[in-house]
Amino acid sequence: MNLFKNFAPANLMVKRKIPFMRGNKRAKFIFDNTFSPVFSLARLPHMVEIVPWFRRDKTDLRSLPLNKDIDLPDGAPLPTDLLFRFIEEASHRTITEDGCMCRIACGCKEYPEDIGCLFLGDSAVEISEKINREVTVEEAKEHARRAIDAGLVPMIGKVRFDNLIYMIRDRSRLVTICFCCECCCVSRHLREMRIDDFEQVYPRLDGITVEVTGDCTGCGNCADQCYMKAISISSGKAEIGEYCRACGRCASVCPENAIKIEINDPEYLEKAYERIRSYVRHD
Repeated sequence: MNLFKNFAPANLMVKRKIPFMRGNKRAKFIFDNTFSPVFSLARLPHMVEIVPWFRRDKTDLRSLPLNKDIDLPDGAPLPTDLLFRFIEEASHRTITEDGCMCRIACGCKEYPEDIGCLFLGDSAVEISEKINREVTVEEAKEHARRAIDAGLVPMIGKVRFDNLIYMIRDRSRLVTICFCCECCCVSRHLREMRIDDFEQVYPRLDGITVEVTGDCTGCGNCADQCYMKAISISSGKAEIGEYCRACGRCASVCPENAIKIEINDPEYLEKAYERIRSYVRHD
């Protein structure tokens, strides 16, 4: 079994042992044109019931916006507090210390390649030791802080696809914390799914809204930055579409500060915590 895990897709890509994965334009083209068609299969009849990667009871993740100017109810925790709570409670914590599979494959020029995913729970230690290292609570927190300081958006939850790429059995004991960039992360291909399936596997935080204010000049920076292609420019103003996951990237690049992110539910983080735990255990 250990020999089999050494040939897991993630292991081969992180170690650059797949010939075309050399972090160049050709590698990025192949990477994108592999995953986009794969996720588009979810549009076919009954595929979301048949294929584990698409099933609504197998995946549930959400983005945690980093924006410092999020409007929160008085006394409400920051979105990233959810991340640190899971880290503290986890039975095991591991880091893909050789780096991020997506950024390595795509040769990312905007963000550090060496900031890989965090995995929590009993199944985290089943990932091959060739690329994964068990860490302490403080080491995991420091890794997360480094990612956040680099501008990478955390995504947290159960991701059935990770059981495939790391070749470990799905026992609902693996929590993924992925630090995503808008240019390389495989999760951006989830936009190929139908909106009702997409909403189920990649929900927004409860009570979060993204609003374009009257200060918008229609410059298009936000649309260029949106990795879900959920923003369009119409009549000289940005419009937020239904595929928006409230990651906050658009607000971070708006030169007019014309995008407002607000959370109006004081229990939003507790609701996210309970929903994730209904899919997967980490302690």
